[in-house]
Amino acid sequence: MLSAELRLPPAGQRIEGGRACCLPLQRLRGTACVLVALTSAMADDTSAASPGEGSAPYSVVDGKVDAWTYDGFRRYNAACNHCHGPDGAGGSFGPSLIAAPLPPDAFRAAVLDGRGSGTFVMKGYAGDPNVAPYVDAIYAYLRGRADGAIGRGRPLRAEQR
Repeated sequence: MLSAELRLPPAGQRIEGGRACCLPLQRLRGTACVLVALTSAMADDTSAASPGEGSAPYSVVDGKVDAWTYDGFRRYNAACNHCHGPDGAGGSFGPSLIAAPLPPDAFRAAVLDGRGSGTFVMKGYAGDPNVAPYVDAIYAYLRGRADGAIGRGRPLRAEQR
């Protein structure tokens, strides 16, 4: 199960600031994200939830995702899709995050701490108030995509009660 320590800010708290982005384009030119190596090296790790292997970090009922997972979709599109492409399928600079998903702890570490090795680079988002508190929601969205429970494009959101 994902850590409960990274949750939504208190009700009414507004998050200020611009959208998160990766390193400047000129520093990324000719490089790829180190997550390519991580995803292939950890592809056989079975600690991440899969259908039938315990509870998933997302909920899809009647084709609609829970509010937490929907927020993960929104945060992914604000900060991650620039490098990792629409729907987590991979992009010009970053690998697919759904082809071989990382376990929750490795995903959290990669997002918050960043990765760098040689010419591979990804900045960490631990200090970004638009990403850090939502890393588990982003993971829930990407895990739903990886499991095939969430399709491409904007998911439908379950009504809040």
